[in-house]
Amino acid sequence: MPGSRSSELLGYAPDARLLILNADDFGMYQAINEATLRAFEEGVIRSTTLMAPCPGASSALQLLQDHPDMAFGVHLTVICDIDSYRYGPLTPAEQVPSLVVDDGCFYSSEHIPEFLARARLDELEIEFRAQIEVVLAAGLRPTHVDWHCLHSGGRADIFDMTLGLAHEYGLAVRVADPPLSERLQRQGLPTAGYNLLDSFRIDTATKPARYAQLLRELPAGLSEWAVHPSVGDAASQAIDPDGWPVRKADFDFLISPEARELIRQEGIIVLSYKPLQEVWRGK
Repeated sequence: MPGSRSSELLGYAPDARLLILNADDFGMYQAINEATLRAFEEGVIRSTTLMAPCPGASSALQLLQDHPDMAFGVHLTVICDIDSYRYGPLTPAEQVPSLVVDDGCFYSSEHIPEFLARARLDELEIEFRAQIEVVLAAGLRPTHVDWHCLHSGGRADIFDMTLGLAHEYGLAVRVADPPLSERLQRQGLPTAGYNLLDSFRIDTATKPARYAQLLRELPAGLSEWAVHPSVGDAASQAIDPDGWPVRKADFDFLISPEARELIRQEGIIVLSYKPLQEVWRGK
């Protein structure tokens, strides 16, 4: 079982069915912030990740300060994935020129290959540190890091640099690649043992039924779902015309009584990254 090693590292039986439900993109805009808080309070979410450079980040930081039980990580962000919704680095652009385009904002998602070819590792480290440090400066303590729009960091050197930062700051890391996950598990570091589920890859029209099926079929070991809740209000529809239906469908399922009851019936244990962080810190 690919995830059973992580179960044992976390103190569970090999046949335990463990699931991290992480609400990605906290701080992107207000409707996501509202949905994420409600998914913690009313639904089944136990973890989220903050996009520190985004316009909604200050509101998200305040919510985290007001709700200290919300486990969260840092969603390391160097890509803009909504064409009309632009943001740039926390670091002055002249200090990280390889990370920005002419308007001083990050590359858009359709230009990720160009970004990965150009981005300097030292400048990425400067910006990643800035995004972690702004959270620490707010008196908050994140559990882990992951990347926005970059699968396992997008490059091997970015992944390895992020691992180094995680070790320095005492954080766990989301690992989306099974081979990388297996490598880290052999080192005694718990990671999800299966391909990361990205909710943007699930058809919106059939999402509730598909989620229910996936919960019933959840394998033993540690799995992770990256979900993207938003309340889907008029403002978010204007900001995110393509993404808001995906996000609203996620939100509706995550706060539904059906989701909570199915998790209970199936004996699934929903985790945050806190127990993973505790093991990572000890290595």
